[in-house]
Amino acid sequence: MHRKKWNRAAIACLLLAVAWGAYAQETGTRETLTVDAQAKATPLPHFWEQMFGSGHANLAMREAYRNDLAAVKGITDMKYVRFHGILDDENGVYTEDEHGQPQYNFTYVDEIYDGLLARGVRPVVEISFMPRQLAAHPSPHAFWYKPNVAPPKDYARWDALICALGENLVARYGIDEVAQWYFEVWNEPNIDFWVGEPKQSTYFELYSHTARALKSVSPRLRVGGPAAAAEEWVPEFLKYMHENDVPVDFLSTHGYADENYEHTFTANDLPPMDDRLCAAMAHVKQQIAASPMPRIPWFVTEWNVIGIDAARDTTFVGPAVANTIRECDGLPDMMSFWTFDDVFEEDGPKREPFDGGFGLIAPWSIRKPSFNAFTMLHHLGNERLANDSKNALVTRRPDGTIVVAVWNMTDPPGAHQPGGPGIDKQMQVTFEHLSGNAAVSITRLDPTHGNTLVAYRKMGSPRYPIEAQVRELNEASKLSPPEKTKLRDGKIDVELPLNSLVMLEVAK
Repeated sequence: MHRKKWNRAAIACLLLAVAWGAYAQETGTRETLTVDAQAKATPLPHFWEQMFGSGHANLAMREAYRNDLAAVKGITDMKYVRFHGILDDENGVYTEDEHGQPQYNFTYVDEIYDGLLARGVRPVVEISFMPRQLAAHPSPHAFWYKPNVAPPKDYARWDALICALGENLVARYGIDEVAQWYFEVWNEPNIDFWVGEPKQSTYFELYSHTARALKSVSPRLRVGGPAAAAEEWVPEFLKYMHENDVPVDFLSTHGYADENYEHTFTANDLPPMDDRLCAAMAHVKQQIAASPMPRIPWFVTEWNVIGIDAARDTTFVGPAVANTIRECDGLPDMMSFWTFDDVFEEDGPKREPFDGGFGLIAPWSIRKPSFNAFTMLHHLGNERLANDSKNALVTRRPDGTIVVAVWNMTDPPGAHQPGGPGIDKQMQVTFEHLSGNAAVSITRLDPTHGNTLVAYRKMGSPRYPIEAQVRELNEASKLSPPEKTKLRDGKIDVELPLNSLVMLEVAK
């Protein structure tokens, strides 16, 4: 009797699986992927997780900022953090006395960098913005904390300030330490963060003075730029600095998935948002190759995925970051995700935990789905195995473990991308040159796994969550323990809900 019931249930399940497979193949919701565990591999340095951005320098003295920094350091290979405004007036670096003589104060500078180094993270020192008393004229930026974005009134005084800053850092931390930092001159001078006119030539003047001043402190200090928005100014910058013998140790650019890149693409050849960032970066790679400095290290010191409709608070970030890794591999040396957390004040103090912010951690140190995405992607191997799928990354670790990330990405409605609304999918992955019943661990980020936003809404979306609610949200945000299973005849079927990221770890 029990055997007959079991047989009927087994037959029903088998028929359902066959029917689902046929339906999936017919509707295009089923994809197949073949992984050769012995395939020739290329190196995959973890370029997406070694550098992160954050708001402005003064925030780095806050407890929440430092706690969040330690949390992200704990789940990634984070080595550097970058922020604006180390020279802003709120840090008290530069003033002039009643006789108009410069006065320097590096108390807050030291406290800021002490806090980073104590947590195992080095700074990318963005040399910005202009102290009010050194500025050629008042020019406050629209940001809530009102940085001054004017050129200096006196380049001799600017040079002296930069030398004093460099000398203070070397005296405090030692040249062997500071030589491992990066000094980036300004932020996005091609848009409204720089009001020198003409923009490009006056920025090149600022860069030249700053680079030479830093090198006068020690030739081992590493300096670069131009940190231009939308990947601009690359050929002009490299050509000018080469022809004028100005030191450049690295190139920096910025790019976001939802920018228009009007100086790179026409309206007719503008790629879809999912592909736009890496397409623009491929263009930069060509510009570098054709420049007088074809081997210069290149960092994208700001980037992020599509942010329309507050998508950066959702599980969309998981597949979007994975796809960026897939497409941008082999282009820059490092990419700095903007930002590691939402301790952030461009528009003033945060008003609620989830507002579409850039970071991996929301206010009150609530971990977002993006935190889980970076947690998972950290476990990719250091070698990449080629495959034809646009929805998979296949990697290998030194011990032979095959790590495969697969995803189902659907853009937020406001992105107006081709293809219409997405649907749940399934992927069948076949492994060659592995045991047919090899052990598999499966980790999921999707609407029902690791999705803090769903838990927050079920809670009633409190604007000011109390401590108990924060604990509850962070408990809900945790990724489930990996599911343990085995391949069946070298295959495994993976369910991929909308905007899901799934990680498969297959033992050698």
